[in-house]
Amino acid sequence: MADYIYTMETRLSPEQMRVVNTVQNLARVHGMNVYLTGGATRDILTGFPIRDLDFTIQGNPVKLQAELERLGGVVDLVDQNFSVIHAVIGGVRAEISMARAEVFDKPGKPPAVTPSTINEDLRRRDFTCNAMALSLSEGSRGLLLDPFNGTADIESKQLRVLHSYAFLEDPSRLIRATRFAARFGWELEERTKARYQSAVEGEYIQFLNHKAIGYEIEQVALEENPIPVMKALEAAGWLKVLCAKWTAAKVESEELSLVLKTRELMAGFNITVDAAPSVMHFLTHKLGEAEVSAIQKQIPHREFVAAWKRLENDAKDLSKKLLSKEAAQTSVAWKILSEAKPEALLYLDVTGRNKTVDEKIKNFFGKWRQLQEKIPYAQMTELRITPQLPEYPQICQEAFTLLLDGKLRNDGEIAKFLAPYEPPPPPPPPTPVRRGRGAKKAAKAAAPAKEAVAASTVEVEVAKEAPAAKHAVKKAAAKAKPAEIKPALKKAEVHKAEVHKAEAKPVAKKAEVKKPEPKKPETKKPEPKKPASKKPAAKAVAAKPKAKVAAKPVKPAKKAAAKPAAKKTAPKPEKKNEKHGKKAKGKGKKK
Repeated sequence: MADYIYTMETRLSPEQMRVVNTVQNLARVHGMNVYLTGGATRDILTGFPIRDLDFTIQGNPVKLQAELERLGGVVDLVDQNFSVIHAVIGGVRAEISMARAEVFDKPGKPPAVTPSTINEDLRRRDFTCNAMALSLSEGSRGLLLDPFNGTADIESKQLRVLHSYAFLEDPSRLIRATRFAARFGWELEERTKARYQSAVEGEYIQFLNHKAIGYEIEQVALEENPIPVMKALEAAGWLKVLCAKWTAAKVESEELSLVLKTRELMAGFNITVDAAPSVMHFLTHKLGEAEVSAIQKQIPHREFVAAWKRLENDAKDLSKKLLSKEAAQTSVAWKILSEAKPEALLYLDVTGRNKTVDEKIKNFFGKWRQLQEKIPYAQMTELRITPQLPEYPQICQEAFTLLLDGKLRNDGEIAKFLAPYEPPPPPPPPTPVRRGRGAKKAAKAAAPAKEAVAASTVEVEVAKEAPAAKHAVKKAAAKAKPAEIKPALKKAEVHKAEVHKAEAKPVAKKAEVKKPEPKKPETKKPEPKKPASKKPAAKAVAAKPKAKVAAKPVKPAKKAAAKPAAKKTAPKPEKKNEKHGKKAKGKGKKK
């Protein structure tokens, strides 16, 4: 389903897609199922140009006429018998018909029509390639209905009728078969070819009605390349049926080729033009006024005939405007040609004989159009003149107008032109407010800076306290005895470490400096006192390690257990500790 919708959207022009959406929405509002049928569905699948749109709805399409006209469509044909309306919407031809069943009582006579389903409507058609429908209804949009396997005949490039009486019921299908074969380059299927030959021999064409003749004449003008079709119709003998004096030799081939060439050129510039009126003019240019008038009366679509008749007058009016004094200015001539009717411009380009007019039309399609590439888009972007500005299209159009008149020749003139359109500079962005995780991240990022500030503060305080601490240590060392100097120095070091907050270990060291509990006197008998040593107290302090060494053989134990014992026997920095130290020394000597 989606593939066919995508194919339709890519194959149809933007104008045709707008018509499809319009009809689809109107049918939905009225509760009708709508389908894209006939040649439009066939050409979407074959890849040939899509000339017009055929819609089939399950309901009465006449109810949509008022709304189509309100939306800008021009309804030029309303057939109450068949419930068909033909309209031109935005330059696109569209035919909206009722899903119906047809019963032919006599060959060539109008059939009896009754409302029916979409499947019955497909059954009444001419060839399998035309008996397909693409659903546009809301519930089945994109569904392809192909009950007669028309896609297979498209792939095999052959035309197949739906039933044996197709040419007898509607003899215009003989002309249509020849026209399709010439346009697509297809062959008639074997049985279809046999029935075609039987219809020719039976002269079924004599039952052709005048309405069908006018329709087939118009279809020739709508062909992409009408000359081969004209020749094929003439060879089959059908051209005389359409108009007795009409032959391929009476076609203005040279002018017709120029029309087709200019049409392609305008399509390349996205200029939508209906070339059928100009084509019809040159197809019948060599016919007499009576024949041309008869053909115009037979064509059912009156809007097409009106456009054909006013071609020459519209071209003359355009030529006068291009020759006026105002049109001497290039920008004015460009505006006149841009606002002119595309059909009048196409016809004037082919039939114009004035050199000034021809030169301006030539420059319109070539030299002037190339100046659009010189619009100063880069300078506009530098000055913040971007498509977001409401007046951007107007600025581009004004710049192009100045380029046409030669008033933007250098950077200085460009800057002078763009200066008034430069918008004010944008305001500075607001300061972001940190919230949630952003605030936590900011605090975490600021923590090292705070620590650095605190550390610097501590260093300043330590630097201030350092002289006082040193002075206190020196003063205490002068008053203290030699045995007390070392512990005092240790206390000073611990104090300094605490100030710096280097580690937690200094706290433990400070705890070690605490005064140990006094050692209980031993129960052993005191030994006779020996004369005190005359050595200074400093040497007595130095003898402490010996006491530790001597204690090892007394209590043999593990090294890890000996350390706490050594700490317990550590002497106090008081006089009592000195005496006990001497006793220990003496005992060691005695042993």
